[in-house]
Amino acid sequence: MFKSIFSKLIAIFLLILAVAFAVTGMMMNIFLYDYVTDEKAATLEEAGNWVNNVFRFYINLIDLSDYSSLAYAEMLLNDTLVNYGKYTSSYIWIVNQDGYLYRSNWDMPASIAKKYIDDTGYIRINDPRNFSKLTESPATVREVGDFNGFFKDPYFSKMGDVWLTVARSFKYEFPGGNSMMIVIYLHTPVQEVSAARRKVLKYFLTSGGIAIAVSVVMIYIFSLRLSRPLKQLKYAAARISNGEFEKRVNIKSRDEIGELARAFNQMASALENIEKMRRGFVANVSHELRTPMTSIRGFIEGILDGTIPPEKHDHYLTIVRDETNRLNRLVTDLLDLAKMESGEMKLNITDFDINELIRKCVIKLETLILEKDLNVDADFEEEDLMVSGDPDAIERVVYNLMHNAIKFTPAGGKISIITKSMKDTAEITIRDTGIGIDESELGMIWDRFYKSDKSRSRDKTGTGLGLAIVRNIINEHGQRISVQSKLGEGTAFTFTLAKAGGTSPDKADKQ
Repeated sequence: MFKSIFSKLIAIFLLILAVAFAVTGMMMNIFLYDYVTDEKAATLEEAGNWVNNVFRFYINLIDLSDYSSLAYAEMLLNDTLVNYGKYTSSYIWIVNQDGYLYRSNWDMPASIAKKYIDDTGYIRINDPRNFSKLTESPATVREVGDFNGFFKDPYFSKMGDVWLTVARSFKYEFPGGNSMMIVIYLHTPVQEVSAARRKVLKYFLTSGGIAIAVSVVMIYIFSLRLSRPLKQLKYAAARISNGEFEKRVNIKSRDEIGELARAFNQMASALENIEKMRRGFVANVSHELRTPMTSIRGFIEGILDGTIPPEKHDHYLTIVRDETNRLNRLVTDLLDLAKMESGEMKLNITDFDINELIRKCVIKLETLILEKDLNVDADFEEEDLMVSGDPDAIERVVYNLMHNAIKFTPAGGKISIITKSMKDTAEITIRDTGIGIDESELGMIWDRFYKSDKSRSRDKTGTGLGLAIVRNIINEHGQRISVQSKLGEGTAFTFTLAKAGGTSPDKADKQ
């Protein structure tokens, strides 16, 4: 049922609204019950005070034997009981300290009265739980219930069997030290309280229903705004999974979904670039492998079918050997580069003298240097410069960079090798006075199989992987490599290595 985010959001929001309104309604119901009950009880207590004042006036007239005014007091007491009974919607009883009903605003039906008339012939109120406390000293008691079963009588069925009772006791002092306690009971059905509560709850439910309806519309709109971009992302992801890497999403919001969309577009661009690189890589590998293999096959077929005379066999077999070596170097470089990029390359970090390693590389390349009559200038800031790294891997870096410098420097040119001691690193620069690299190509020289047109015209033996391997080795060491070049003036490659006994900031970040 809830398979989409849209339906889940609607369901969750509605559930939250329902729970919130249910809790609020329940708390309001309890609050209203207590509040209205307290308000009603306070009204009954105030009415009890007025009844007491009138009854005190009445008692005083009896005590003073002022019988001329007694009729007026009698009428006033009856009117007070009737009027306050109507005003408070309650039954009012005046009970003497012996528990007998003295006055009331209600003519108790005979069917009820006979249950409470004792041997004296008077109605005695049955309130065993509170009456003794009320007659000990002036007090006020509130109680919600059926008044010890009194209001369970069928006579009260229309009004309910739950009533609010407020009982107040008063003490009268008479001359001569005599005193008397009376208890005034005021009973009102809880329906009077519930009616007010139901009215308030009716308004609450009406306003709540309107609020829920408006909220549902707002939630619907919000959910659409939230789910629509997610659907776009889903559709774009499906297209990209089918190989359509040019697909992008057009979401410009600044929230988390907008950030997700921007990250998605960046991922799609990266995948598109990777796909282009993969296709270019396959094309380059195919070209690099096909060229020597075509030459090898052509020469061998020429030897076998007699097209190539026997006296030239050695010459062409030498070419076949050179092309085979070139294939071997290409495969080896590809395997090494794959290991580096997959993280399988393990560095054997030790301390060594970078200056001594450079001297060894110069000796290995001495034949090529002499053939082109190049001038090699070594500028070492310190006689011994100890660094931390993998000597074999760094030798490959220096060898490749020097070999490139030799290839692209005209005869009689100059190659400079400079080492400097920095704070935590050693800086090595290999500069030549060769043909240089166009500024537009500087960013591409690190790509696999990339060769500028000048490179292809001057050298046919390279694999196009040397600089890619160099950069991967330096990156594995957590160091930096950069290039500066200008057409016709030469090129300078600079890389750093951690000094022995120290850690460069870049390496520390990588770790």
